[in-house]
Amino acid sequence: MDKKKYSRIVVKVGTSTLSHPTGKLNLRRIEELSRVLSDLKNAGTEIVLVSSGAVGAGIARIGLDRRPKSTEEKQALAAIGQGELMKIYERFFAHYGQTVAQLLLTKDVVDNEERRKSAASTFRILFDLSCLPIVNENDPVSSAQLETKSGDKISFGDNDTLSAYVAELCEADLLINLSDSEGFFTADPRNDPTATLIERVEKITPELIACAGGAGTAGGTGGMRSKLEAAQIAGAAGIPMFLAHGAEPEVLYSILEGKARGTYFAAEKK
Repeated sequence: MDKKKYSRIVVKVGTSTLSHPTGKLNLRRIEELSRVLSDLKNAGTEIVLVSSGAVGAGIARIGLDRRPKSTEEKQALAAIGQGELMKIYERFFAHYGQTVAQLLLTKDVVDNEERRKSAASTFRILFDLSCLPIVNENDPVSSAQLETKSGDKISFGDNDTLSAYVAELCEADLLINLSDSEGFFTADPRNDPTATLIERVEKITPELIACAGGAGTAGGTGGMRSKLEAAQIAGAAGIPMFLAHGAEPEVLYSILEGKARGTYFAAEKK
């Protein structure tokens, strides 16, 4: 990874990173993440957190003993859990002296010029107010099948893609994608013992896409294909992306110091 000073970063954490195998939230990890991000912010780095976990919070809130399968159930649980998730973040971040703000986006926001400008302006003002924005897709009114009257899709599909658009919106210097994988491999390391980590990607090629495989984990919606798509979106905007394992949030220190294990996706040169 290129060693430089990153003044504004977007950190994306997925469902598998924030949840236990039961589907309920991993509070210890969320607290650790809040502490590390607060410390980085105290050091002068502006931070946006793109967080999954609303469905898991909804599961915990109503005591459901299974993870929902239908889109409609997931949307309803996200509606229940979004407020719960923000309460948890507010409590942990407040403990470390930070003020957070919530933004719920749909893809038509970034596709519509006026809405896009409005969202970008909101980010700028929140940074001026020394707030830490926490972003999620507005899941209760967004699914892959939903469209606006103009025919535009209003769903990002997953938070990997959302985080790339957010990085572009707020003019970030770096996108950090914390996943349940140590980076991008030549094959799925869970199934292929010969798979090796690709530490740096200069350009996303058809061969690289072929290595990505299929869908993500049982608890999440993304996979390596969506992470490549995120890297392409961010890279086209001149923003590099680093993909690393999120089990230990303190990995963020190592990433910013250029010492972490993972995959660095270089940005396109402007």
